Amino acid sequence: MENKKEHLKKRGYEVNTVFDINALDRIVKDTLEAIERSKNQIYDIAENSRIELIRVSQELNEVKNEVADIIKQVDHKAVIEKKARTRLMEVSKDLQRFTEKDIKDAYDQAYQLQVELIKMQEKEKLLRYRRDHLEASLRRLSTTVDRAEKLVSQVGVVLNYLGGGLQELGSKIGEVHQAQQMAMSIIRAQEEERKRVAREIHDGPAQSMANIVMRAEYCQKLLDLQPERVRGELFALQELVRSSLTDVRKIIFDLRPMVLDDLGLAPAIKRYLSDYNDQFDVQVEFLFIGQQKRLESSVEVALFRIIQEAVNNIKKHARAKNALVKMEMLPDKVNIHIKDDGIGFDLSKVMADGERDGYGLIGIRERVQLLKGGFDISTAPGKGTSIGISVPVDYN
Repeated sequence: MENKKEHLKKRGYEVNTVFDINALDRIVKDTLEAIERSKNQIYDIAENSRIELIRVSQELNEVKNEVADIIKQVDHKAVIEKKARTRLMEVSKDLQRFTEKDIKDAYDQAYQLQVELIKMQEKEKLLRYRRDHLEASLRRLSTTVDRAEKLVSQVGVVLNYLGGGLQELGSKIGEVHQAQQMAMSIIRAQEEERKRVAREIHDGPAQSMANIVMRAEYCQKLLDLQPERVRGELFALQELVRSSLTDVRKIIFDLRPMVLDDLGLAPAIKRYLSDYNDQFDVQVEFLFIGQQKRLESSVEVALFRIIQEAVNNIKKHARAKNALVKMEMLPDKVNIHIKDDGIGFDLSKVMADGERDGYGLIGIRERVQLLKGGFDISTAPGKGTSIGISVPVDYN
């Protein structure tokens, strides 16, 4: 304990027997800055490794093609060289039939072919060695990229968690356990969201961008070889860019709808449900009651995510055909009611099943608790599901 105090004193922190939240905040601030620097360094390593991975992969493909070509050439040359040696043996055995010039010509030809074969075999060995070396490098780079991406994700979660604020660490000791459980759920949700976004970017825009680069390089080559085909390739490239742009916009909307910042909660929900109805078989009606007012940004985001999660649950679990989202803005609170005509479920069993995470209801409940609101759910097998939420608000 004394060693820890001396260490903190050397770092410029006051060390008292009484808990000092300001000193803790300074420690946390320094820690966050150090973690942020580490995160940037890890990110740079991941990006540089990814660029090198692409380069090595392309080079490996070229070498593999060269290896395949040289193997064919060696096999062909070996057949020719074998015939030349056979010819030399025949000429050497029949001195009466063949002249000295015939023997010399046969020997020179066999010797020349043998030299060429040896050179080609050496080239094959070098290409095989180069191929094996590139494959090993590719495996190492893939491992480095995967580890760096996981580290960036994990460090990002830690930064978000620590940066959330620890000013009230010493108050309400009786609520610490509940707060810890809720924080861990938030971290898991953030991690899952990052994985989802990373997966969507990897499977969508990242793959498209790589394809765009390859198509652009192909167009460059066509300019020299077949310029009349360039126009068609450019049209295809244009369509690919449009598709990638659509994917990026969808990811941006899922992360944070711009209409939520520009127009507010009700228009954002209306837009989201309109897109939802176009994509899925469930038809969700939106009913707004009251006067539209802007809420605090964090509250609007939280309520939007609550409705988004509830509507996604209808698609995944309810087997419903119709649903209703009703939002009521009152002077001091916002009431939200979400109802579907689906199959319903046994609430006690689902909430007790840790593997299914309560169909996402636990996450909704925790968001509502963070907003100091009330959460109620009514459901039974075969009777659909109804969720009621009431959150106190201060209008901007």
